[in-house]
Amino acid sequence: MQRTNPLVRFFITVATAAVLSVGAVAQLKAADASGTWSWSTPGRDGGEARKSTLKLKVEGEKLTGTMSAPGRDGQARSVEISDGKVKGDDISFAVVREINGNKFTAKYSGKVSGDSIKGKVETEREGQARSRDWEAKREAAK
Repeated sequence: MQRTNPLVRFFITVATAAVLSVGAVAQLKAADASGTWSWSTPGRDGGEARKSTLKLKVEGEKLTGTMSAPGRDGQARSVEISDGKVKGDDISFAVVREINGNKFTAKYSGKVSGDSIKGKVETEREGQARSRDWEAKREAAK
């Protein structure tokens, strides 16, 4: 059996470590959900679209932030997100809003890809589960 030169083994080890490090850094950067995100939701009965804004901060696998969207009166309302999680490129969080004493929870999940988040939002209304797609774009830093 032929032995590998120690210098060749050293260079192979260094090259392998470099490739793995670059891959890990690229994965971390791709999963960065921190920043301000926005999207529009069509209005009811063909009404004007409503813009939602999401401000996120990532610390390890913890996701925190606020979501603001106009209420029925057109005034922007801001609420803290809850249960925020980040795992690789996947994110999830919940938004709880109270309307006329009733609490409504929207559960968001999605995948971060560069300056875009695509996913699903799940809600429940009158005992019926509803799901729809959502896509947010990262706003440029001001």
